[in-house]
Amino acid sequence: MLAAAAALFARQGYSATTMADVATAGGVSKGTLYHYVRDKQDLLAQISQAHVHRLQHLVQSVTDQQLPPQQHMAQLVLRFMQAYEHAQAEHRVLTEDVKFLPETPRETVLQAQRQVVQAFADAVSRVRPEVQVAGQHKAVAMLLFGMMNWTFTWLRAEGPLRHQDVAQLVLALFTGGLQALPVQHSEACAAASASCAVAAEPPRRAAVAAGACRPAAPG
Repeated sequence: MLAAAAALFARQGYSATTMADVATAGGVSKGTLYHYVRDKQDLLAQISQAHVHRLQHLVQSVTDQQLPPQQHMAQLVLRFMQAYEHAQAEHRVLTEDVKFLPETPRETVLQAQRQVVQAFADAVSRVRPEVQVAGQHKAVAMLLFGMMNWTFTWLRAEGPLRHQDVAQLVLALFTGGLQALPVQHSEACAAASASCAVAAEPPRRAAVAAGACRPAAPG
């Protein structure tokens, strides 16, 4: 039910989606739907909280491995891109629709997002302690999220690039700069460049530039 609702919110927008739409997409009656959720805002809260909690679990899972700093950072990026691949609708809802929640559930989601951002900032600090000393570790973490969070607007399952490919590009850019990119001259890469140049998100709505990863938005 949550997956069906997330797909609808992502495709046609939270405001434009009705509970009747959700019930139809989930193959249940409206009465059955209201047995599980109070209203549309409750549905949005459940989707957002479930997704951000999965991201928190990923952070903890990587932390539990006790990897060296560089490997720890790499695993965070790879695991998050894998999560985004299989939850593009939920991720879009998290980045764009949390603003529709009432204050209390919205703050719950935002606080969880802040914890995820802090975990990435801590990972940055482990790789480059001087960045933390300069007070730049959170800013650097936010820039990293900026590379990852908006892939749902252009990265397509039917395209030449997969999420794991993009994860490697993100890591190369983040750790080594443009000169470190593993450039491959192939028709697939040329097609990817062309598709990115013209890619537009589905006609649902324009991407909200400030929506992903505000002081608290990983993802």
